[in-house]
Amino acid sequence: MIKFLDIQKITEKYSTEIHQAATRVIDSGWYLLGEECKRFEEHYANFIGTSYCVGVANGLDALRIILKGYMELGVMKEGDEIIVPANTFIASILAITDNRLVPVLVEPDIHTYQLDENKIEAAISPRTKGIMLVHLYGKCAYTEKIGEICKRHGLKLIEDNAQATGCKYNGRRTGSLGDAAGHSFYPGKNLGAFGDGGAITTNDSELEKSVRALANYGSGIKYIFDYQGLNSRLDEIQAAILDVKLNYLDEDNQRRKEIARYYITQINHPEVMLPVVDDWDAYVFHLFVIRSKHRNALLQHLNNNGIQALIHYPVPPHKQRAYKEWNNLHLPVTEKIHNEVVSLPISQVLSDSEAEIVVRTVNSFQSNTL
Repeated sequence: MIKFLDIQKITEKYSTEIHQAATRVIDSGWYLLGEECKRFEEHYANFIGTSYCVGVANGLDALRIILKGYMELGVMKEGDEIIVPANTFIASILAITDNRLVPVLVEPDIHTYQLDENKIEAAISPRTKGIMLVHLYGKCAYTEKIGEICKRHGLKLIEDNAQATGCKYNGRRTGSLGDAAGHSFYPGKNLGAFGDGGAITTNDSELEKSVRALANYGSGIKYIFDYQGLNSRLDEIQAAILDVKLNYLDEDNQRRKEIARYYITQINHPEVMLPVVDDWDAYVFHLFVIRSKHRNALLQHLNNNGIQALIHYPVPPHKQRAYKEWNNLHLPVTEKIHNEVVSLPISQVLSDSEAEIVVRTVNSFQSNTL
């Protein structure tokens, strides 16, 4: 079986340094809000290219707290609207509704799967206060036009960078392109922890103070509470492990790109649509997503041949019971994507021989026999 993502093998790459880092934390006797988290925050801010980084418990909390921070600062209020791509993972939307803000779903571009810059302005109303830009699958979703729209309409640009750590746009990292960004270090991410973890990056000093306090019960000074906050902190062991893995992230992302280039040049099937890459710096291939009108048969074919392929994601947010008020919406581009996508195995530890098997298996798919 070729695993979709072999986390154990990834861990083995850095095993000695990770054990040393974990032992250092265990022996220190300090497990929260300590030097390891400060060190990682500094290193990660430098990596992303922002003035500030605040470690939090997970990627969803990162987005929730950014929005909550803007509300505490008076930039947003309950009932304000946030534009968000309709085909995102549900966490992007949960962060908005959790703050009693209103998500406005906008369709993606069918070729890039990213928010369609040409459909944004039609969705802007007097209540629109921000755009949540999701760098889905590890591809940069930012465009000059989106940046210009935000400036012209006075909107905050919030990046959901959960899947795109290390990605670049004109030399700048995603996570530094907007006003603030949420990051996820879920174990399966390109930069993955040994559990949940997340971060907020920004150049806004007032927002940084607000979100740092909000993540710590609303407290900037011990036992003094300025906000009704949350308990959302990146612990010392996760920070220490992430700091080790951060040193190898660009190298690991490069390996993902090598595999992606191989897939793109070698997969040749009339019923399989491949990612279109116009700028290799703008991709880190958290996922390698193909499309087929015969998706379910293709997925079965891959699984039958020992390849663990997955679907990201089978049901779009507007068709989920959690948002049943949207269930009657018809968003054709989003629905087409969710009905046709398959994610092939890709990671920094996938071997050349495994990639060859994946290519051979995809190319051998015969939809008419299934």
